[in-house]
Amino acid sequence: QVQLVESGGGLVQAGGSLRLSCVASGLTSTMGWFRQAPGKEREFVAALRPFGSTVYADSVKGRFTISRDNAKNTLYLQMNSLKPEDTAVYYCAADVSYKTRPAYAAEYDYWGQGTQVTVSS
Repeated sequence: QVQLVESGGGLVQAGGSLRLSCVASGLTSTMGWFRQAPGKEREFVAALRPFGSTVYADSVKGRFTISRDNAKNTLYLQMNSLKPEDTAVYYCAADVSYKTRPAYAAEYDYWGQGTQVTVSS
């Protein structure tokens, strides 16, 4: 059983930065971040697969960076140049196997509880 715990959310001014963390209790392979704003469907943000392969949503390219500390089995999302439209609950997701479609939420078996990110204008 894989358990995920996110942290690092909070309130920040537009243009500021935050770093989200996701600690996994078990071994994982593919890991990613999704977000959900009020009144919207959950959307893909970024994913990281073995050998350093990364995928980003167009809305965050150049601003967000996904990374992983393999020794600690911890996933990070560095968010820079934040915009009010980035406001959402951010969720960590993981699976024990390599995924060919990491941008699809249905590919992941495990999810964290979410952490709120609020960006003020």
